[in-house]
Amino acid sequence: MQSHAPQQTDRPLQRALLIDDHPLFCDALSMTLEAVAGITEVETADLLETALDKLREGGRFDVIILDLHLPDVNGLDGLIRLKSLVPQTPVVVVSSMADNRVIGSALRAGAAGFVPKHSQRAIFQRAFDALARGETFVPEGYVDVTAGNAAATSREDAIARLATLTTQQGRILQLICEGKLNKQIAYDLTIAETTVKAHVTAIMRKLGVQSRTQAVLVAQEANFANFQPDSDGIA
Repeated sequence: MQSHAPQQTDRPLQRALLIDDHPLFCDALSMTLEAVAGITEVETADLLETALDKLREGGRFDVIILDLHLPDVNGLDGLIRLKSLVPQTPVVVVSSMADNRVIGSALRAGAAGFVPKHSQRAIFQRAFDALARGETFVPEGYVDVTAGNAAATSREDAIARLATLTTQQGRILQLICEGKLNKQIAYDLTIAETTVKAHVTAIMRKLGVQSRTQAVLVAQEANFANFQPDSDGIA
């Protein structure tokens, strides 16, 4: 297992927010974190929006554990929106989608670590030990596949641009990707249509595009919906 250079040291990890829609996995991981990482309190959320609401309402956590595949989000959008809302809170991705491309993209989008879901307890212990030291944890065998890969470079560029969006802009872009018009977005988010238009303009400027269709293409570039999760579990 690898851990990168420390960003900060001796960070206490006691309260965790676990975002995953599989109750049995949440129960197993909660017990694992208590046993190997000394985390005494774990709150769960089965949707990204539920987790974001907890954070908006003032919930404070020492670490967030995120699955990339959730009912209301897929790919890196959830990670990007979390980091936009709570940039100082480390987010560890625990996912069945664990090839080099996904791991590298998650790290570049702001993940503090990546642990495959099928990992043994000892791996989770090493990961959270590294995290407590302020280090970034990646699984053994991880190789950065970006260098010399035009498709990977394009994807990383899309991720970097998406990471500049605010949380509200990320929510609006998600609704644009669902094909909703400004009036529908305004209704869904309970904001004025003129506010939506202003956000859409800002989104296109940050993404460096000229149309909503191009914005959707940037979002799709960073999406891993084509990956099918394997079975979950902690051995």
